[in-house]
Amino acid sequence: MSVLKESTKLTTSNISSLVGTGAGFDLMRYYTLPDFLGKDAPYLLYYMGKNMARQSSIESFDELYEFFQYMGWGELVKIKENKKEILFHLKGHMIEKRLHQKLLTIEFRLECGFLSEIIQQITGHTYECFEEKNQKENLVEIKALKG
Repeated sequence: MSVLKESTKLTTSNISSLVGTGAGFDLMRYYTLPDFLGKDAPYLLYYMGKNMARQSSIESFDELYEFFQYMGWGELVKIKENKKEILFHLKGHMIEKRLHQKLLTIEFRLECGFLSEIIQQITGHTYECFEEKNQKENLVEIKALKG
């Protein structure tokens, strides 16, 4: 059951009023949820991201980039696009901190699920997203492959 009111969509305007700390979110996401979800955690987090995207009203890439910033997910930048894929970099201070911490195993499946669904909403084409961490350059490369 969704806790969002039927008429409420996720926007940068209404999420900016939420208060949260990145550390608490990270502990829940990378520590507690995988404990509950077991080996299916990455798969389920991907679909949690898609579900969140379906509850949003993002209609452009600029709104998408802004939404990522508000969520504390980092700075999302489109690097290149062709007929079959779109390449993004996810970077910034929060990404650098996550990539170099030693406490938890970090993944970006939630962001990938969210991104794949939003790209589909914006373009009308189905995409599947995969991430590759690049600690040397302090970024995550996300490839959105057209389905």
